[in-house]
Amino acid sequence: MFDGLAAVVTGGGSGIGLATARLLAARGARVAVLDLDPGPATADGLLGLVADVRDADSVRAAVDGAARSFGGLDILVNNAGVGAAGTIEENGYDEWQRVLDVNVLGIVRTTRAALPYLRRSPVAAIVNTCSIAATAGLPNRALYSASKGAVLSLTLAMAADHVREGIRVTCVNPGTVDTPWVGRLLASAADPAAERAALEARQPTGRMVSPEEVAAAIAYLASPLAGATTGTALAVDGGMAGLRLRPST
Repeated sequence: MFDGLAAVVTGGGSGIGLATARLLAARGARVAVLDLDPGPATADGLLGLVADVRDADSVRAAVDGAARSFGGLDILVNNAGVGAAGTIEENGYDEWQRVLDVNVLGIVRTTRAALPYLRRSPVAAIVNTCSIAATAGLPNRALYSASKGAVLSLTLAMAADHVREGIRVTCVNPGTVDTPWVGRLLASAADPAAERAALEARQPTGRMVSPEEVAAAIAYLASPLAGATTGTALAVDGGMAGLRLRPST
């Protein structure tokens, strides 16, 4: 499916990004992982490049390095991101700036670096990792939701801007995914078991989403098989976006 194609995955050192990088490679792609710590990906034989999405020079050097190694780029997965908990009052302005810098401007920096290469690909695709938080009002997620709402709007605008260049732009909207960040969130809770149960219960499937399930959706959107799909947000959320179940008795 991806034979001969070259992909860059940001935030590929763990969680959704690592699962995506592994899946793309398993399906034939040459994959470069950009991360502050790409070590886990290099252990899998992937090209690991140290990069900070908050730093444009760092990102450009890593993207250029990947393109040199592969002879071009076909796929960009903008997955790097950070979480944030709290109401609009509970995160300071420095934290607002940090999260928006990573989650939104990180996509801008990486995409700007990759566009010259993607324009040369006959099957170019960009997939952004968004969130159910972009479309659902979740408690204690004001900052995170604001950042992911921006990612959703940015995805649609990018899709419109680049469709006539042959570059497809889509995003995935995961629900609560069992990632290291969620693990740290649970560990800091007063009652980790109760908090895990609550996160699982708010998804109609009754469980959290796995990183591999999100990776499978990203791989579909990035694939040439999805050549008619652009400007689309694919929910991988256990039914949170569309299902309204009656309470169980």
